[in-house]
Amino acid sequence: MKSIKHELQNIICTDEPAGTKSQLKKVQNFLRRYAETGSSAQKQQQLKSKEAAALIAFAHTESLFYPGDISEENFIGAGAEQRVFRYDDYSVLKTNDSIFYAYWLDYFNSLLIHNYFFPATAYDFLGFKIIKEELHAVVKQDFIIATEPTDLTLVKDFLAYNGFANTRNNDYINRETGLIFEDLHDENVLSQNGILFFIDTVFYLTEDFALRR
Repeated sequence: MKSIKHELQNIICTDEPAGTKSQLKKVQNFLRRYAETGSSAQKQQQLKSKEAAALIAFAHTESLFYPGDISEENFIGAGAEQRVFRYDDYSVLKTNDSIFYAYWLDYFNSLLIHNYFFPATAYDFLGFKIIKEELHAVVKQDFIIATEPTDLTLVKDFLAYNGFANTRNNDYINRETGLIFEDLHDENVLSQNGILFFIDTVFYLTEDFALRR
């Protein structure tokens, strides 16, 4: 039986399981290959700006720009990293400029990890959009209505059961898989009829993630 870490490594480090049939995975594949050709001598921000330029060119080639309008009339709310818009009665659109991540690759890795752990609130990548001269990803997600306040003690217990140790405040780490899981406050985890729904997640890979495959 494959371990969770092995399954995640296949998702993040190879073309498995979705391959090029998934637009999200297609972009992640491109960014992973681009990162392998980068120079570590350059400053991080320079690298990210060049990564974004390469990503924009790739998106034009692959027709990966979101064609629809995102109306401010449908604006619901915003956090530090993204803005949320009503899409229909069942789902929302989110625009994200990857500000929480050192590289766009890290953002797409986080989306893939989220979809692996939380299929009930999986992100559907719809494409890119230039907003105020900045590149944004556009994703769709099921709209979850909270029926009660989220008990963060239950979130902590749930994550501890699944191998994530609390490091500080609402941040966690799973040393077995090599994942950091952050920003799990009560607006990013909703409670509906006693069930926790993780709607906004921030995952990072540690150096241990790629080891001992």
